[in-house]
Amino acid sequence: MCLPGAGGIVVICKGLKPHLGSSLVDMKRIIKPAKRLQGVFKAPGDRSISHRALILGAIARGKQVVDGLTDGDDVRHTAQCLREMGCFVETMPDGRTIILSKEFKKDVSLNAGRSATAANLLAGLVAALPVSATIDGDAVLKSGPIMGLIEPLSAMGARVTASNGGVLPVTIEGGGLKGISHRVRAGEKRVKSAVLIAGVLSEGETIVTEDAPSHDHTEIMLVNMGVGVKRTETGVSVTGESRINGSHVAIPGDFSLALNVMVAAACLPGSNVYLPVTGVNPTRSGILEVLRAMGADIVLENEHKMSGEPAADLSVRHAGLTGTTLDDPALVLSVYDELPALAVAATQAEGTTTVSGLEGHTRRVDAAIQNLAAMGADVETTRDGFEVRGPTRLKGAVVSTFGDHRVAAAMVAAGLIADGETVLDDDTDLAFFSPRLFDDLRTIVR
Repeated sequence: MCLPGAGGIVVICKGLKPHLGSSLVDMKRIIKPAKRLQGVFKAPGDRSISHRALILGAIARGKQVVDGLTDGDDVRHTAQCLREMGCFVETMPDGRTIILSKEFKKDVSLNAGRSATAANLLAGLVAALPVSATIDGDAVLKSGPIMGLIEPLSAMGARVTASNGGVLPVTIEGGGLKGISHRVRAGEKRVKSAVLIAGVLSEGETIVTEDAPSHDHTEIMLVNMGVGVKRTETGVSVTGESRINGSHVAIPGDFSLALNVMVAAACLPGSNVYLPVTGVNPTRSGILEVLRAMGADIVLENEHKMSGEPAADLSVRHAGLTGTTLDDPALVLSVYDELPALAVAATQAEGTTTVSGLEGHTRRVDAAIQNLAAMGADVETTRDGFEVRGPTRLKGAVVSTFGDHRVAAAMVAAGLIADGETVLDDDTDLAFFSPRLFDDLRTIVR
């Protein structure tokens, strides 16, 4: 059964289909092209910050009060896991979410769903507490290794047992940890956060170094909650057995979702979209400078801080784009999560866009490029990146999310600017952002 959206632009197609051997679920989502995007789009609360507000609130003294917590599925899993551990996590009638913890249950089973962020951060939490927990997830989450997490938590003193040589489910017996010095590999930003969360409840100092700066939401929130955090050019450290105070956390809009709306608006003639109170943390928003260098008309207004997190009102208008070259490994890795959206923008840019320096980190990029090729884009993957030659008018096609919410969001942007219908094979990952995502998008589709 297909239900037309406003103006017939976006159609929700509901049908039962098996997913990776699991139960039957509603899957397909059809995107029809938009003539333009116009109006105000308020992105739901940032997912990354929402996870941390919940988990750090669970180990805080006093209550944590959160404004703007996303209602996306993966954050819902984090909230439910904390309830299973004995925490009070409830959203009040005024929209604020309260987190309180008195005593953790000693032995629990936790389901992180498809959320790698939930699984990693919960592992750091469990490792630091005198409890035992088994953390599991769905088939997509189980397909990814977690060895990067096992090594540092074990070195700190947690007893960690993973299945089949390094995948979920993982059982952790925590407590009695000691701080360590640990270098995280490129692309392991969640491991960094898990180690820092464990570190604040450990004995001694915990130091995390990294080859390139990654998302610093954990560090910002720890400072906001009264924890001493030291930063250097190569990493960050926390002092163990720190007092963590419950605080008021205000969460800006999710930049990752806002980015894909901006890309679609930049590519559609006549578009003019305003995105108020959106997160612009520089460890996440570096892609904006890349898009601006390509000619995108993106303006930041009313820049301010929300509980330590940079935020701003963003406006974007359609503008002619030109191809660009990204070959600085540090820059490329810093915008890795945003590369599917960049690839979509590049299909509409004059000339060639080349991205290199991703050796060993191309899974997400390969997925996006495969989809864009199916839509008629002149694209190809390379040994360590990809190349897009534009502009090319995209054509609707059946595309896959590959179990990746960022790929799914980029394909929504591609579908809005393509001719004909674009069919997402599985819209499960779009619910990561918000179950209201398509209702909100309909308000700006013309």
